Amino acid sequence: MPLTLAIESIDHEGQGIARNEGKTVFVDGALAGEIVEVRITRSKPSFDKAVVERVVKPSPSRVDPLCPHFGVCGGCSMQHLEPRAQLAAKQRVLEDNLRHIGKVKPELVFPAIEGPHWGYRQRARISVRYVTKKDTVLVGFHEKKSSFVSDMRECHVLPPHVSALLMPLRALIGGMTLRDRLPQIEYAEGDGLPMLVLRHMEPLPEPDIEALRVFAALHKVQWYLQPKGPETAHPLPGEAHTLGYQLTEFGLRYRFQPTEFTQVNPHINAMLVRRAVQLLDLQPTDRVGDLFCGLGNFTLPIAQRAGFTFGVEGSASLIARARSNAADNGLTDKTDFAVANLFEIEEDWFDSLPNLNKLLIDPPRDGALAVVSALPDASSGRLQRIVYVSCSPSTLARDAAILVNVKGYRLRGAGVANMFPHTAHVESIALFSE
Repeated sequence: MPLTLAIESIDHEGQGIARNEGKTVFVDGALAGEIVEVRITRSKPSFDKAVVERVVKPSPSRVDPLCPHFGVCGGCSMQHLEPRAQLAAKQRVLEDNLRHIGKVKPELVFPAIEGPHWGYRQRARISVRYVTKKDTVLVGFHEKKSSFVSDMRECHVLPPHVSALLMPLRALIGGMTLRDRLPQIEYAEGDGLPMLVLRHMEPLPEPDIEALRVFAALHKVQWYLQPKGPETAHPLPGEAHTLGYQLTEFGLRYRFQPTEFTQVNPHINAMLVRRAVQLLDLQPTDRVGDLFCGLGNFTLPIAQRAGFTFGVEGSASLIARARSNAADNGLTDKTDFAVANLFEIEEDWFDSLPNLNKLLIDPPRDGALAVVSALPDASSGRLQRIVYVSCSPSTLARDAAILVNVKGYRLRGAGVANMFPHTAHVESIALFSE
């Protein structure tokens, strides 16, 4: 018999949260304020998992998902929630994490950074699976909480011209000799042209390479082959490609390889860079550190306005790319770079750096615990501003606790950037100062 529950809120994964006889129930597909009938799918001593069987009283913010694969495909979890309500939910997740994990509260909540809700992804890792029993190929994201590949025919968070390639890609892979040895296609857009990186577990025979060439000419894409790790990706034999993206507001162009990290959403990236530069309040005399700098996404706009910018990154190949991008944009004299594992630095590490008075920190999901632990106290006066760009509100909150409650900085403001609309992913930016 279905259980009827009142949904109190939604969590960081986009699940509804309800209570049943004192026990927390996480309800997939439910929204805050709804009355729903649910089916328990998993029971633990402290919580239950459930799915919606019927919405008795819908939320005013509930909408019909645009994608017919929503609910099965794991690429999106919030298409049933109106976009403005998605933003509000993400802001609540950020504030809740700062309050409960970090024991801190921002003095100001920044306006949310938002852009197009559909067709925004210019990077994606797409799984490929040949299903022997059905003699068919699936090309798409994984099913929700599963290793199976979704039977996708369209995807509305991909650009339309890339979504339109899903079915032709299935036909292409299905006709290749090594169709059961091709587990993944990585997509990256550069200068308006889709790049497709084909992961292959064995060397491709010539007929398969020729099939890729024909497909590329017909659909106006470019192929890379990846026999092993990301560093082995290379264009088809006899071809050479230059891939790049621009930050138009700053007059900058970045070169990159399709397996090198760039932001998924170029619209939000451009606005996030603008916000970071504004929050740093850059002056010609500033000496700024850019930690986890990657290929220089934030480094170069900062360098245009500061006196000197020092980028640090754990990947030697990305540092080489950052140096070349600085040179391409005429910023060699205002930048320097170094390779360092920022997860394993000593507490006196900051003292070994060039004299810096401001910082931009943009870590991966693991956060920047070692970095913030190594920073000087606010009372030293050495760091005037720290801008922290985060893709995980929980690790941002953990690190904010150190910056505020241990190091003595003030959390001047924080806000979300909707880098991944229709997902529960929360990107954010925060400002700390003396």
